[in-house]
Amino acid sequence: MAQVQYKDLLDAGVHFGHLTRKWDPRMAPYIFMEKNGIHIIDLNQSLEALQNAQAFLKGIVRSGRKVMFVATKKQAQEIVSEEAKRLKMPFVTERWLGGMLTNFSTIKKSLKKLSNIERMLNDEETAKNIAKREKLMLGREKAKLERLLGGVTDLSRLPAALFVVDIKREHLAIAEAKRLGIPVVAMCDTNSNPELVDYAIPANDDAYKSISLITLAIGKSIEEGILERKTDKENAALQEEEDAKRAVDSAKEGKEESGKRKRIKTADESAEAPEAAAEGEAEA
Repeated sequence: MAQVQYKDLLDAGVHFGHLTRKWDPRMAPYIFMEKNGIHIIDLNQSLEALQNAQAFLKGIVRSGRKVMFVATKKQAQEIVSEEAKRLKMPFVTERWLGGMLTNFSTIKKSLKKLSNIERMLNDEETAKNIAKREKLMLGREKAKLERLLGGVTDLSRLPAALFVVDIKREHLAIAEAKRLGIPVVAMCDTNSNPELVDYAIPANDDAYKSISLITLAIGKSIEEGILERKTDKENAALQEEEDAKRAVDSAKEGKEESGKRKRIKTADESAEAPEAAAEGEAEA
């Protein structure tokens, strides 16, 4: 697994929390000290929590399921969307639509609508018969749907887990995931409640460097899970092929053994026939 070192967290400013007056007391176990009115996060706990989250998400992906990335804050949108696209995982970086998980059937209808609009605009024959004004409206509708749902177009079923950057900002996503029993991995700053998520990673969720480091570390573990799944499938295919070959060889050997026995039996019967004839003549 891709390992992040203590120094990497320190250099990225993962340890900088919020002002002491803005803290959430439930983050107390993860706070190392207070300095100049700012809480400092215990990076040893951050490192351990990150490794646990990596192992969990790696297992999810290795089993063939999806992890949804959620980060709508400006400094996180680019890095999260790029990493999710690279891994071919669903993501939401514009705005969380209420019911995206709990009312997934409606979201699927919107995705189908987007697909139909794309098909209409891409088909030359259909596009010729559409009025200019209608085509313009369809183009605007397509742009809106792509902006809001572009990251989940390939999502055919609910994700197995969520990776969230800021749990206070993404409270709707976390509430829906909790209602459906979907585990959540999240970066939790000192103003957050870590009890709301399953795997809390104590970290600065405002600085670009901190978000980038944690997101890329999570992405690497997911990538390893994808590669291991591919290896598992290849090994399973080889094993299946080997088993089939053994079955064919075993059947062939059985057939040859059966033929050998028949030949021996025929030879024995042929040898017994003259003896029987001789015995009959002697009796006569």
